[in-house]
Amino acid sequence: MERLLALLLVCSFLFTVAAPARDITSVCASQTTADFPQLDSSGLHLTLHHPQSPCSPAPLPSDLPFSTVLTHDDARVAHLAARLATNNDAPPRRPTSLRKKAVAVDSSLATVPLSPGTSIGVGNYVTQLGLGTPAASYAMVVDTGSSLTWLQCSPCIVSCHRQAGPLFNPKSSSTYASVSCSASQCDELQAATLNPSACSTSGVCVYQASYGDSSFSVGYLSKDTVSFGSGSFPNFYYGCGQDNEGLFGRSAGLIGLARNKLSLLYQLAPSLGNSFSYCLPTSASTGYLTIGSYNPGQYSFTPMASNSLDASLYFVTLSGMSVAGSPLAVSPSEYASLPTIIDSGTVITRLPTSVYTALSKAVAAAMAARGVQSAPAFSILDTCFEGQASQVRVPAVGMAFAGGATMKLAATNVLIDVDDSTTCLAFAPTDSTAIIGNTQQQTFSVVYDVGQSRIGFAAGGCS
Repeated sequence: MERLLALLLVCSFLFTVAAPARDITSVCASQTTADFPQLDSSGLHLTLHHPQSPCSPAPLPSDLPFSTVLTHDDARVAHLAARLATNNDAPPRRPTSLRKKAVAVDSSLATVPLSPGTSIGVGNYVTQLGLGTPAASYAMVVDTGSSLTWLQCSPCIVSCHRQAGPLFNPKSSSTYASVSCSASQCDELQAATLNPSACSTSGVCVYQASYGDSSFSVGYLSKDTVSFGSGSFPNFYYGCGQDNEGLFGRSAGLIGLARNKLSLLYQLAPSLGNSFSYCLPTSASTGYLTIGSYNPGQYSFTPMASNSLDASLYFVTLSGMSVAGSPLAVSPSEYASLPTIIDSGTVITRLPTSVYTALSKAVAAAMAARGVQSAPAFSILDTCFEGQASQVRVPAVGMAFAGGATMKLAATNVLIDVDDSTTCLAFAPTDSTAIIGNTQQQTFSVVYDVGQSRIGFAAGGCS
């Protein structure tokens, strides 16, 4: 039997307010009908869950320490930055469990190097995807920083992590087909996964997706019918994982939404249009992912910036920030001193060091003026306070982008609770790649209009 492998990390997600314990059952029951995907004239509408929501179909462990979330978040950021480095001399990583089972391994797989990729899973939101004929539903993490969609498949020749619900069985789908090594989609894997494809002894294309914490997925490139509620789309290309190892929560796999031919967005664009929007919810609510048309009147837009080092990521230009209505005391040029991406899976926003320093000082001064006591640093977060974000008086923080787009951040977009008695500024400094993370995006409606090369923001998106 042939065996495959490749790296796919599942680590990066958000931690916020827990849903009230009293009504967990009833709250989740009320969300069941809303979880059903809808396809109508305006597009495809899916429900999004916070990774630590008790109502998520594939929740992370409820006792996952926030320090672990931050560790994985740092790994994700480091490897997003590595993708943009002009001289990345880091040695390629390889899966460490190639011979876990007594299976015959294609010799070509033993020599294919795997490049470290982005940490995935701990900070990524969760939705449902239908696959096969007849269709079965699977809990999947959603990631704007990844291209290839993949999920675990039986017989899991090497390894599968524990997931919610049964594995996808290709033999049970009448529309399943593996993809040959000669297909153009096999050639496109290099751009989609940043790893070269391989070829099995029977001529089937092998994908290898790797992530920053040494998590990975390796398997066969396949095609089948993907479905969402009553809508179905044939000949969808994805990875059928046979060796999947890392921190994935209990998800079956990953949905890629990056700018690449193999992403879910690009494959559905001919039917639904080349744009998607989402609202990332708190752990006590639900949000949505929509692929298709949107109402432009409710958004303020910023142009998508370009970067030749990685055309698959979504770049923006941060032009200013303010605290309590006053602009930060930094030169406007400092905001654009680093490339800036917007990312659904990074928890903590990274800012150029000079911008972060000014923000930290301004927020700390405003909090002190409001009588809020400072607290010791926590992991990568060095500006912390006593109390919880929802209970302390937080100054208004604004973010401005090229073209006039703005985000007026609520208290829980500015601070993040790290334990029961401490909350910290949900920003950190960087000297490599600036990232607009999901704590700041939470409860905003964010639209990625790839067709018109613009990104829009609107407050109150999850309501």
